[in-house]
Amino acid sequence: MTAASAPVASRLSFLDRYLAVWILAAMAAGLGLGRLAPGLGDLLAGMTVAGVSLPIAIGLLVMMYPVLAKVRYDRLGTVTRDRRLLLPSLLLNWVLGPALMFALAWLFLPDLPEYRTGLVIVGLARCIAMVIIWNDLACGDREAAAVLVALNSVFQVLTFGLLGWFYLTVLPGWLGLEQSALDVSAAEIARSVLIFLGLPLLAGFLTRKLGERTKGRTWYEDRLLPKTGPFALYGLLFTIVLLFALQGYAIASRPLDVARIALPLLVYFGLMWGGSMALGRAVGLGHPRATTLAFTAAGNNFELAIAVAVATFGATSGQALAGVVGPLIEVPVLIGLVHVALAVRRRFPRTEEGPATA
Repeated sequence: MTAASAPVASRLSFLDRYLAVWILAAMAAGLGLGRLAPGLGDLLAGMTVAGVSLPIAIGLLVMMYPVLAKVRYDRLGTVTRDRRLLLPSLLLNWVLGPALMFALAWLFLPDLPEYRTGLVIVGLARCIAMVIIWNDLACGDREAAAVLVALNSVFQVLTFGLLGWFYLTVLPGWLGLEQSALDVSAAEIARSVLIFLGLPLLAGFLTRKLGERTKGRTWYEDRLLPKTGPFALYGLLFTIVLLFALQGYAIASRPLDVARIALPLLVYFGLMWGGSMALGRAVGLGHPRATTLAFTAAGNNFELAIAVAVATFGATSGQALAGVVGPLIEVPVLIGLVHVALAVRRRFPRTEEGPATA
């Protein structure tokens, strides 16, 4: 770790400082459970409410709530007025990201249509959940992250089905490639957004508003937030164990397929994050908002991608496996990029943007 990130690391708790270790352990535990108890995946998959996996929903809600409770909602106006942030975010998330994943899926998986379709679906599902954690750990701008994930949520509801039709049916037809189809309604996407962003966002907003009103901001930030903060990482680790347990047997039994799916994902995350970080610096964003831009552009909504793949193609389909491999690659790559983001802070100009505290 560089000198630039050392002050941040010195303030981290034991759990935060060795987060990469805990994440790898959670991944290994989930894969082990899925491999040793193949029926566990079916059991977890069967625990759904209105098509949403209840255990994973609980993990994501526990993960997101503490971070959203840290957001200073009275500062959101400064973010919504920053066109240098909002316009690049829309371009990266809804034009470049899906197009890049489409190109990489066809480049690396021309002979594997199920996996290819699964990757395209992953590229369409822009991140609204776990990115909150990565942004916070990398000292990104919390208020900017809240605005961008809300913006992504609106666009996800409005455009996911349309973009799925375009990238799986229309564009392949124009290029003379094999076509596929995606059967998903705007109501299904809206339900996912409401559960995985709406509920924790409302809870975080009400917690801050009521906490500051009754006890004051000093008490809220110095006494309450340190107690709720660790639950974000508990929820993250719990979610990772469940995700990898769901497809642990399939992943362990098809390692070559997993490797082929992983390669375009590695290229995708590297290009999207690095390009977004460079773009943020080029348009004059400070480190906190450039970091937020990079993580919101590089991350994907794995829960939505997996749910759509399972609903459309089946739980044991190649499309569903590709969706599960998404977080298998995204989690360790983005936690690595957290450290990169901390290391490059000195390369950014000083601005009035306030970095999130660890």
